[in-house]
Amino acid sequence: MISFTPTEEQQLISDTVRRYAAERLRPAAHDADETRSTPLEVIARCWDLGLLPSAIPEVDGGFGDAHATISGVLAAEELAYGDLPISLYLLTPGLFGLPIAHAGTAEQKERWLPHLLGDTFAPYTAACIEPIWNFDPTAMQTTATRDGDSYLLSGQKAYVPLAADAAAMLIYAREGQATQIFIVERGSEGLEILDREQHMGLRALPTYGVRLEDVREAAAARLGGEQGIDSRRLLDRSRVALGALAVGVARAAYEYAREYALQREAFGKPIAQNQALAFMLAEMAIEIDAARLMTWEAAWQLDQQLDATRQAVLARQYADEAVLMVADRAVQILGGHGYIREHPVERWLREARGFTTILGMAMV
Repeated sequence: MISFTPTEEQQLISDTVRRYAAERLRPAAHDADETRSTPLEVIARCWDLGLLPSAIPEVDGGFGDAHATISGVLAAEELAYGDLPISLYLLTPGLFGLPIAHAGTAEQKERWLPHLLGDTFAPYTAACIEPIWNFDPTAMQTTATRDGDSYLLSGQKAYVPLAADAAAMLIYAREGQATQIFIVERGSEGLEILDREQHMGLRALPTYGVRLEDVREAAAARLGGEQGIDSRRLLDRSRVALGALAVGVARAAYEYAREYALQREAFGKPIAQNQALAFMLAEMAIEIDAARLMTWEAAWQLDQQLDATRQAVLARQYADEAVLMVADRAVQILGGHGYIREHPVERWLREARGFTTILGMAMV
């Protein structure tokens, strides 16, 4: 049976991250968006929370027990409630570390995980998304071709966070009829980091295009070694992470709009007493709760080692639509003020629009 009551440890994680998000992320969000830069001192403070090391089992150098996806989902929602781009920046090393922890060989874990478990933020990343209109994570255009005891990787990626600074990245590529993942180090011949991308939202998160032209990697760089991996479960972890992040952004927009409606008066009474606005706020709250519960169910299925693909896809699809609806209505409730950059709802609307495109940019 699914329990909707967090354990004492999970509640502690949620409360701690909520406090950090409110005290560190939210105050920095506006200037980060305006300057298109993430304040590194905020990242350093949040890295001290140990979210990634706590998700890595103790046997692999972390200080967690068995990885609990639901714990990651709770933390992701609270982070995004503070600010989405800064949250994605902070979570980026997990794009590299969690797949290795879940599916890497003993040698891959031994070599790479220690880089992610230190006291300072380590810029490692992963490249999943491709710049094509019909991108399908199960049918990559980027290819991996076996050539003796090595692989040749060719293709192009987009939305790769921190690629310019990453010491290594995971490349999702098609080998035969399956999606496999390869570890590629910075400076590999044929690997090119393109210019920083310009986005409507997520302006504080530096993302880049990546081009691979016959990048040769040893067979040992294939995640999981000769056995390979089932990439579906990793993609499902990305889907539930994005679902939780969407809930966090939606919750932020809803609560801001609700407080505004309670304080703003028209014709001698708060506008929240206007029936049309009251109905809008009620529907926003319903959509947030529904998206959250669907995301929790998918996370629970992953923790139970069940096939969670259907639930993860549905949860992410629902959360994508919910966050866009909630953020758009938040702008409407603020009226003309909603269109002014002084209020955060316009930023949340820009960020909500991007959720449909960023599969693979977060993982729990």
